[in-house]
Amino acid sequence: MVEFLLCVEGGGDSSLLKTHCREGFRKFIKNSSYTGPMPRIAACGNRQAAYDDFTISLAQGQKAFLLVDSEDPVAESNQGKPWEHLAAREGDKWTKPTGATDGDCHLMVVCMESWFLSDRETLKKFFGQDFHENSLPSVETPLESIPKAKVYDSLKKATGECAIKNAYSKSETLSRY
Repeated sequence: MVEFLLCVEGGGDSSLLKTHCREGFRKFIKNSSYTGPMPRIAACGNRQAAYDDFTISLAQGQKAFLLVDSEDPVAESNQGKPWEHLAAREGDKWTKPTGATDGDCHLMVVCMESWFLSDRETLKKFFGQDFHENSLPSVETPLESIPKAKVYDSLKKATGECAIKNAYSKSETLSRY
């Protein structure tokens, strides 16, 4: 069995968040249809740290994969070409490391909160009374096409008048850990 490292964007800056992130990815992989050896999972925190850890791992001869948010919708011309997306994206401008292939880099949704939009029932249940589902993008809109700012803004608007919970705020959510 070939051991490999999965360098994941996520986990924030605290060791507790990184532990939760690793556990979450481990459970996700275990419950998927994947049957190969379980990777070592590195919850790297920010995306630059994930890229750096991935690059270092490759330079040291390790088998590694990079998993980061796309941050922006991926242009049609860059579908299946994650390194081209990341090289063109303002804020990254990453070069494909020596020895890396397109199969070694995987893009998640624009931002983690995009996943929230896929489960409206849970959002309504969690935020309760005064949750405004109509403030969210249409369910017909593909999650991958919704810009990050619109995801955050729509969540804030949908939850802004909730009586039981505070309006959604990424920084507020992370500060609870």
